[in-house]
Amino acid sequence: MQIGNYVTQLVKELPQAKGLVIQEQTISTGGAGIGGLPVQFVIQATDIEKLRSVLPDFLEEASKNSAFAVVDVNLKFTKPELRLGIDRNKARTLGLNTADISQTLQFALAGQRYGYFVKDGRQYQVIGQAERLDRNDVTDIRSMYVRSSDNSLIQLDNVVNFEESSAPPSVYHYNRAVSATVSAGLAPGYTLGDGIDAMRSIAGQVLDPSYSTALTGTSKDFEESSSSLLFAFLLALILIYLVLAAQFESFVDPFIILLCVPMALAGAVFTLWYFNQTLNIFSQIGIIMLIGLVTKNAILIIEFAHQREKELPAFEAVIDAATSRFRPILMTSLATILGVLPIALAIGGGSESRISMGIAVIGGLIFSLILTLYTIPGFFVIASRLGKSTQK
Repeated sequence: MQIGNYVTQLVKELPQAKGLVIQEQTISTGGAGIGGLPVQFVIQATDIEKLRSVLPDFLEEASKNSAFAVVDVNLKFTKPELRLGIDRNKARTLGLNTADISQTLQFALAGQRYGYFVKDGRQYQVIGQAERLDRNDVTDIRSMYVRSSDNSLIQLDNVVNFEESSAPPSVYHYNRAVSATVSAGLAPGYTLGDGIDAMRSIAGQVLDPSYSTALTGTSKDFEESSSSLLFAFLLALILIYLVLAAQFESFVDPFIILLCVPMALAGAVFTLWYFNQTLNIFSQIGIIMLIGLVTKNAILIIEFAHQREKELPAFEAVIDAATSRFRPILMTSLATILGVLPIALAIGGGSESRISMGIAVIGGLIFSLILTLYTIPGFFVIASRLGKSTQK
């Protein structure tokens, strides 16, 4: 990655050509954009001319954005094109019609096959076309002649005009609309989410409502996986709540137990920030693991407190439970932390993904270990008092 960032800066200093430094993605889905660049932003319009008018401004703004090291687009208007127009009034005055002019151009330039002939047992094509020397330049078309209705020869230069322009070698479509995919490489210190947000911000500044946008390739996979992980996180909370509700035969105790999850999340996010790690798909998976790992501390305290509550008041019962369960909580938490530690200390290829996952799990476990020993007993006493006051 350091070599790639260094070479990217060198390439920017070369005006002779546009160079792209590509780093292979950790997870590739086969939908990569230009050269495998991670940020892939699709601009859709009703016709190709609308894209032609807006792409230069969009690319200029994207190149200025600090989130991107390099920016490119797949729709390039680099194919030279010659548009021929016919002065119909003048052609009619000279006794010509458009069919005669187009047929003359077709015979001279198209290389049309007229038929076959057989010689010495071999079949050959009969192709009509002007000699190479007579069709190499635009001026050659002007010097061609067309026979008019009065059987005279009229030079094409008298009835046609030319317009040189450029067109894209290929026209791309996305969801049946003409599209252009702007791909970008990320600058050091920026994540894929930052790149997507930057693209959408630029689109809001440059594009009017007649344009539509979408994500594709790695960017689309990232957004879909992020929403899927959020769904998995919420589903895990619901399932654990239902299982605990059935175990404790109460809807209040599971809620108290799950209050340790936000503490673990805060610890995971803080630890990722402290060690300069990002909130990526791997660290998010580690956070989902925390839901099951951190609730065990609260389960040990709540379950033992209910047993002691038969003999002692709620406050004394939960204090006795926290004191008695301190050693098992400490042993299980340390065992889990030490088990995950090799992941956080991983080195070698792909270590970035393992490190972020391990740090998220360890940070969440440490914070929840410290905080739940104080917060869970407090919430238990509050819930117990509220339950008694409701019964009265």
